[in-house]
Formats: sequence, structure tokens, C-alpha cells
Amino acid sequence: MTTVNGLPAHILLVHAIVVLLPLAALLLVLSALWPAVRRKVAGPNAILAILVVVLVPITTDAGEWLERRVASTPLVRTHTELGDTALYVAIPVAVLALVVWWRRRESLQAQAADTASTGSTTVATRHRTFLAPTSTAVTVVIAVLSIAAAGAACYDVYRIGDSGAQATWQGQFSTAPAPRGPGH
Repeated sequence: MTTVNGLPAHILLVHAIVVLLPLAALLLVLSALWPAVRRKVAGPNAILAILVVVLVPITTDAGEWLERRVASTPLVRTHTELGDTALYVAIPVAVLALVVWWRRRESLQAQAADTASTGSTTVATRHRTFLAPTSTAVTVVIAVLSIAAAGAACYDVYRIGDSGAQATWQGQFSTAPAPRGPGH
């Protein structure tokens, strides 16, 4: 994808990453820490985080297309190099969002299997789990990893965005208002 409605696609796609990656990171932390949020958000956030992982290479590809069509400056090169790091922070957010969702799913399945009833007799059944949905230690490790991944993602988005703004706007505007034409 190179242009959208005559504009470089990168400048439009980047807004999706700037909003959706920090949102997925925030929802990851909330769902990792609070069971009530997890019940409602874990599944949709897993989908959102995967969408972000898909959008990042599309956005960086569009950025590389745009890079070949603007003057090569140190600021543009810095932005391009930082932009290449976005995938490295989006993937851990997505993986952890999937882990939180999967643990929630396993927890529900284990609860249902533990109290399967036949007539008036309750039969205890074993249900195999992979991510220890009832383990407090595993929950704490996932929560800590989620906070770290979310922090890294938000910081990286800030660094990439700031470098892009510097590359685009540094020296391109005046601190004094522009003179207005007749009728303004």
C-alpha cells in the first residue's frame, strides 16, 4: 500500500499504530491484573493485539516507500531505524494477550469439568491445562511480564512518533503567526 486518497499511506496507517498498540498494551495490563476486566476484555484484546502485529509491517513497509520519496536526512534515518523496532514490542504484547486469554479459557473449562454432574451425583473430572490457570505464581509472572511489555511498547511508540514528528516538522514552521490574506 503506497497512497490513500493521494496521501502517503504511512502517514495514515501510523495513526492506527499510535492508538492501537498503546491501547492493546493498556488492556493487556488491566486484563492481566484484574479478573473482572479479564472476563470482558481478554478475548477482544487478543484479537486487537494480533491486528496490531499485522498492521506494524504494513505501516513500516509504507514508511519505507515514503522514505525513498523524501530527502534523506539524519532525522528521517533515525525515524526509519526506530520504526523497525515496533514489531519487537508489538509481538510480546500480542503473545501475552493470547496467554491471558488462553488462561481465562482454560480456567473456564477447568471449572466446568470440575463440577460436571450426572443426575444427582457430582463427578470430579480431570481437565488438562497448559498455562496453570489457578496458579498464583504464574499469574504474577504473567502480570509482571505484561507490565514490562506494555511499558516497552508505549515507550517505543513514543520514541518512534517523536522521531517522526522531528523529521517532519523540525524547521518547517515559524513561532510567529503567518500573515493572513484579504478577507481573513
